[in-house]
Amino acid sequence: MRRAYRWQSEDGIGLEHLSLQRRDEVIVADGVVIGDCGDGPFGCSYRICCDSLWRVRSVEVHAAGGASLVLTSDGDGHWRDGDGADQPSLSGCIDVDIAATPFTNTLPVRRLGAALRQRSAITVVYIPIPSLAACRLDQAYTQLPDGRYLYEGPIGSFQAELELDPDGLVLRYPSLFTRLGAS
Repeated sequence: MRRAYRWQSEDGIGLEHLSLQRRDEVIVADGVVIGDCGDGPFGCSYRICCDSLWRVRSVEVHAAGGASLVLTSDGDGHWRDGDGADQPSLSGCIDVDIAATPFTNTLPVRRLGAALRQRSAITVVYIPIPSLAACRLDQAYTQLPDGRYLYEGPIGSFQAELELDPDGLVLRYPSLFTRLGAS
């Protein structure tokens, strides 16, 4: 399986291109994003590798002209940085949320599947752009009766009803992203 997706930010300033492929037991997402994060324009690239159960095993993010971040995971919530040092502050996180992309919403949706018929609270590795200062963030997902998903994050301060395609990729993230197409 190899697919390409594009999203545009609803403010018209940003654009993302994602290549998503499944190779044997590995799912690889390669994305490039340009936009404006409020602190000015940014550009970044990322690669997320997941196992066949959609558990993140590695993430790399590179901000154009700035920071880089490499993290690896055992798939059970134990993280290391690019130098192999343990990251106990991220312990227990299975998914990642890169602030600049709607793709990372796919990770818990695919991983949790039918469990999302009930509200599921999770803790993710949150990666803000452009600083890439990874930290823990509490979120929740609930599948709504019409097939949309209620996203809450950080819990209690933000909610959005996400429209997803049958593969769990965002079609529309109100006020933030709209998918332009897939191939």
